[in-house]
This record gives sequence, C-alpha cells and structure tokens, in this order.
Amino acid sequence: MTREAIRHALDRLGHAPGRWLLVDVANQRLMLLRDDDVQSTWPVSTAAAGLDARQDSGGTPPGIHRIAARIGAGADPSAVFVSRERTGEVWDGRDDPRDLILGRILTLEGCEEGINRGPGVDSLARYIYLHGTNHEDRLGEPCSHGCVRLGRRDVIAVFDAVAEGDPVVIV
Repeated sequence: MTREAIRHALDRLGHAPGRWLLVDVANQRLMLLRDDDVQSTWPVSTAAAGLDARQDSGGTPPGIHRIAARIGAGADPSAVFVSRERTGEVWDGRDDPRDLILGRILTLEGCEEGINRGPGVDSLARYIYLHGTNHEDRLGEPCSHGCVRLGRRDVIAVFDAVAEGDPVVIV
C-alpha cells in the first residue's frame, strides 16, 4: 500500500526531505511529497523487467536518486527527445510502436554506491529518466525499458513542481 511505500522510502532516506518524489513500483504510482504528506499522485509505467539497476537489465533501478537535470522546459508536450536532446519531431498522436520520450525529461542520478551509482549499475549512465510517453494507454502497468513513464501532461506538472537536486526514491 502507499503508506507502506512512503514508510519504506523514509527509512531509506533517514529523514523526510522538504520536497521529494516517490516511485511506488508495486502500485505504479508517482507521488510528490512535502515532508511525508502526499501532495499529488500520477499513474506511471516502470520496467517490465521489474526493479533491477544492472546495466542492460531493462530494469528500473531501486533506491535513492536525485534529479540531475530538468530537460525540455517550454517544449511542446509531444516534442520527441533522443539521448536527452530534442529531435525536432513532434509526435502526431497516431499509433507508434516506438517508445518515445516526450515533452519533458527529469534525469536521475543514483545516490547509493553499488546500488544505483557506479560501474555496472549507474542510473545516470543508463539514461534512466522520468519522461512523457506516447503509450499513455499502458500507464499503470510495468512495461517500460527501465525509465519511469508518465502521461505528457503529467510529466509537465511534475517537471514544474520539482527542482534539480530534489530526491527521488524508487521502491
């Protein structure tokens, strides 16, 4: 349940930061918290491969992260990104089998050496993000390749609510 995920995350952090994000993999939810109070929640899709930080695992890395960069301010919600750069393409809303990165990107830097930071498990080097998706119909089910997918409008709301350096805990 959500309270259990919050309690687990706070145990990992050791304290309640002023503003932070919690990815509750079991419930496929992202929560914006102030201290330990939930301010907002959004449906997400984490990895089909489950929690796994290993390079090439396709898993969503567990543990404590921080937002390393906020990319895409002012971009169209359907702007397509590749390797953290705008391509100039704007997704037209048609069915597309590609796993598009849309609208905004919040890059994640692992904070736990050997868990999500360092050789073979580094979240930043793996290009793990929170980002908008063209597969909004699959939000709520684990189907990503490691990132945390959000709806295009939701990722903008999250982007606007956080700053670089804010903690993101994935449990």
